[in-house]
Amino acid sequence: MNKITGMKKFLSIFSLVAILGLGATQMSFAEDAAAAATVEAVADAAVAMDAAASSSSAPAKAAPVEAAPAEAAAAPAPVPNKGDTAWMIVATALVTLMTIPGLALFYGGLVRQKNMLSVLMQTFVIFSFMGVLWALYGYSVAFTGSNPYFGGLSKAFLAGITPDSIAATFSKGAYIPELIFVAFQLTFAAITPALIIGAFAERMKFSAVLAFMALWFTFAYLPMAHMVWYWDGPDAITSAESLNTVLANAGWLWAKGAIDFAGGTVVHINAGVAGLVACIVLGKRIGYGKEAMTPHSLTLTMVGAALLWVGWFGFNAGSNLEANGYAALAFLNTMIATGAATLSWMFVEWFHKSKPSMLGAASGAVAGLVAVTPACGFVGPMGAIIIGLLVSPICYIFVSKVKHMFGYDDALDVFGIHAVGGIFGALATGVFVNPALGGMGVYDYVANAVGEYNFAAQMTAQLWAVGTAIVVSAVVAFISLKVVDILIGLRVSEESEREGLDTTEHGERAYHV
Repeated sequence: MNKITGMKKFLSIFSLVAILGLGATQMSFAEDAAAAATVEAVADAAVAMDAAASSSSAPAKAAPVEAAPAEAAAAPAPVPNKGDTAWMIVATALVTLMTIPGLALFYGGLVRQKNMLSVLMQTFVIFSFMGVLWALYGYSVAFTGSNPYFGGLSKAFLAGITPDSIAATFSKGAYIPELIFVAFQLTFAAITPALIIGAFAERMKFSAVLAFMALWFTFAYLPMAHMVWYWDGPDAITSAESLNTVLANAGWLWAKGAIDFAGGTVVHINAGVAGLVACIVLGKRIGYGKEAMTPHSLTLTMVGAALLWVGWFGFNAGSNLEANGYAALAFLNTMIATGAATLSWMFVEWFHKSKPSMLGAASGAVAGLVAVTPACGFVGPMGAIIIGLLVSPICYIFVSKVKHMFGYDDALDVFGIHAVGGIFGALATGVFVNPALGGMGVYDYVANAVGEYNFAAQMTAQLWAVGTAIVVSAVVAFISLKVVDILIGLRVSEESEREGLDTTEHGERAYHV
C-alpha cells in the first residue's frame, strides 16, 4: 500500500508539471523584436561606460541581446569582456554556495533533530528541480519581451542560446556570454522557492512541497522577475524616442522606475509572503506553543549563516554583471550593512532579554543581508550602515511580538525576516539612492549621466513594486496550496509529524545516536 501511495504522489507531481508545460505552450508570446537593436550603438563599444553600470534605473539584470544584423557589418562584432565573464562565473558559484550548503545548514540547525534531514532534502531537491524548470521554460518567461507581465517562450529549452550568444550589462558596449547570465539567474530562481520551506518546516509532505514549488515558481517568481528586471539593455537607449520603445517593451515595474539591485522584491518579499500564506494554510505544528521546539544545533545554524554571508557577495556584487567599481560598492555595502544589522539585533535582544544570543546574531546577519540586497549598488556605505542598523529592530519586533500576537506558526521566521526585511530594504533603497544622502542616483541613459532625484516619484515606484510582490505572491501561493491540497494533500499525518519527517518521508535519519 505504501508503494502504491508513493507512486500516486510521484505521478501527481509530474502530472502537474506536465500540465504547466502544456499550458505554457498555449500562450502566444512574440519574441522580443527589440533584442537585436540593443547593439545599434556597438560602434561606441570602445568607450567603457563603467560609471553607467549599476547606477542605472535597471535593478540588477539586463536582457540578452542578439548579434548585430548583417547590415551593420561595418561595426566590429561585440566581444564579451573576459574579466566580467570570470567574475560572473565566480558569483554564480557563490550563490550556489548560499543555497547548498548555506541555506540548508542554516534551516537544518533551526529545526528539531528528527526533521533535520527533511530540511536538507527539501533544500537540495528544490534547488535541483527549479534549475531544470529554469532551463526548460523559466529563463524564457522571465527574460524575453513582448508583454509587461509575463515573457514569452521563444527561448524555451534555451533555444538559440550558444557560446557565442551575448547578454547586455549596464554599460553601453559591454557584454557577457548569455550562458553565464542564464546560469547566474538560475541560482536566483532556485534559492527563492527554497527560502519558503522555513515557514512550513516539520509538517508538509515532500510530494506536496515539490508540487507547490512548481506552481509558485511558474506563476509568482517568473512574472515578478520579468516585471522588475527585464529591459532591452543600455545600447537600445540612444534618444528619448528609443527610451520610449524600451519602456514599452520592458517589464511593468521596471518601466515604472522601480529599482531593485539584487532581489528585495523578486526574492525576499516574494518568498516571505508565500511563506506566511503557507504556514497559515497548513496550520500550526502539533504542540506549537505547548512543547519546546528549540533549534537542535545552533552550531550548524551559525555555519549556515556564515556560508550565506559569504555566498551573498556573489548574490549582490554579482548582480552588477560587471567587475568594476559598482561591484566593489555592492560588495562593501553587503559587508558593512550585515555587520551593522548583526550588532543591532544583538543589542536589542540583549536589552530585551538580558542576554545576547548566537541565534539572534545569526538572525540579525540574515536580516541585514536581506535589507541591503535591493540597495547594495544604489546607496553609499553610510546609507548601507543605516539600513543595517534599522532593519534588525523592525524584524525583531515581528519575530518576537507580532508572530505571537497573531498566532501563526512561521517555524523559521521566513516572513518576519525575509518579507519584512525585504519591504524595509526596498523602501529604504528609494530614500538612500538620493545623491544628497550619499547614494549613486538613477542613471539616465539618454543623457548618459545620473538623472535628477525625485523623492515622490521614486518612492511611488518602490511602493508599486512592494505592493505588487505582496499581492502576486500571496494570491499565487494560496491558489497553488489549495490545488495541491486537493490533488495530493498538504500535511503529513499526526503520527508522521510526531515521529519526524526524516524517517516517515525519507526513511533515513540525519543522526544515529
